[in-house]
Amino acid sequence: MSKTQPHILFIQTDQLAANVLKTYGDKICQAPNIDWLAETGVVFDTAYCNFPLCAPSRFSMATGLLASKIGAYDNAAEMPASIPTYAHYMRDLGYQTCLSGKMHFVGPDQLHGFEKRLTSDLYPSDFEWTADWEATGFKGATDIRMLTRSGICARSVQIDYDHEVTHRAVREIYDVARSSDERPMFMHVSYTHPHDPYLCTRDHWDRYDGLDVPPPRVGLLGEGEADPHSLRVLKQHGLADADVLEDVVMRARRAYYGSVSYIDDQVGALLEALQASGLADNTVIIFSSDHGEMLGERGLWLKKTFFEQALRVPLIIHAPGRFTSGRVREFASLLDLLPTCASLGSDGAWDGAVETLDGGDLTAYLEAGTADPERTIYAELLCEGILAPIFMIRRGRFKFLTSKGDPDQLYDLDADPNELTNLASEAEHAETVSAFRWEAEEKWDSDSLAADIRLSQKRRLFVRRAHAQGAKPAWDHLPPAGDDPNWYRGGENYNDWAFSYLPDDRDS
Repeated sequence: MSKTQPHILFIQTDQLAANVLKTYGDKICQAPNIDWLAETGVVFDTAYCNFPLCAPSRFSMATGLLASKIGAYDNAAEMPASIPTYAHYMRDLGYQTCLSGKMHFVGPDQLHGFEKRLTSDLYPSDFEWTADWEATGFKGATDIRMLTRSGICARSVQIDYDHEVTHRAVREIYDVARSSDERPMFMHVSYTHPHDPYLCTRDHWDRYDGLDVPPPRVGLLGEGEADPHSLRVLKQHGLADADVLEDVVMRARRAYYGSVSYIDDQVGALLEALQASGLADNTVIIFSSDHGEMLGERGLWLKKTFFEQALRVPLIIHAPGRFTSGRVREFASLLDLLPTCASLGSDGAWDGAVETLDGGDLTAYLEAGTADPERTIYAELLCEGILAPIFMIRRGRFKFLTSKGDPDQLYDLDADPNELTNLASEAEHAETVSAFRWEAEEKWDSDSLAADIRLSQKRRLFVRRAHAQGAKPAWDHLPPAGDDPNWYRGGENYNDWAFSYLPDDRDS
């Protein structure tokens, strides 16, 4: 292994809102291992996903390209095998590449550059979850049970999965340390927690005894207060007309905090393995999530909105002996991870991208520290529940949203961090709105993109229908130990599967 090439361990959570962590301002979150990474590493104050939905976010992150450029329109969009990912680029730099956990790849290629994949994926690899803009109703993958059945469990299928992810990743760390293979390691360890359903074990629930889990800062917004897209999201999840009691909201939030503590335990196991194996001093650790979680803010849960709670992700880079600890004010996004990893793996000499990427190398900010936010962040929403593609531009103090299906939105996040005042129709901001709208029209062809999305949906829905006849093709990745019946493969409501848990019969 080259002396300049560190091992790289990328730890990714699912649906972790940045502001739940102490390093982003929370007061009570019990996550000492993540806290340690933040205290001894570099924290990006404002980091974003580029599509607030699992699969498209991960595909754009892995390729360094916006989802619209690679056809990653929804959770059942195929990830093209011909598009290089960070795993391909790291292999090209001489790394051994390994994935343990969820990646949400859809299609026959379930590796996308990884030499090893230690677990099966948690979710379907076929077109089961294809969005359908032509449908008259929306049959979401989840429903109000995410709240009504939240709380304490003795065990859940998601706990089973993440335990296995950690177990196999820890074993791989030791295998790398004792292997004759001198190539450095690029390992992606990807968890499903703290993704809904909001369940945690008694142990993790009890860590918040005597602590005041904070309530949502902004309550449910109804007709006349909420934007049209938020109202659609509420209806999708059966929340628009539901009378969700405060104690139900707070039970779900506490269980979510418990799930974050559970993930912290898994992070601790990985850190312990690095230390015990002798790899810790030469391993760069990147910690992030695929998107955030509304967690009851504005009455909304899950993701698929551009509010900060759903769009912002934690981003911590711990690089012992390479960068001093500190905080970076400059904006970042998941699109930046590919060029950043390649730069770390080449001592800053990487210039091997086969095309112009939408992300940039963050190592300069790691060294420079607290630069003023000048970068522009772009994000997209192209899945179900929209009337037309929705685009976001974040620059400086402003966030701008535009879509041919909904009115424009402009928020001044310095003055209005809770995004309660839409400035798009105010005369004093007309010039700003006009400039943002022009920029969006130059960057995206909404009509052409919408036509491509509709055609993609029709193709995949037809293929799904055809595959239901006769022998269904097997695209799932099966590790050597075989598949596990706990992995979700569709054919039933998501919550019917997700709530296959052992309840804790003690009062919660």
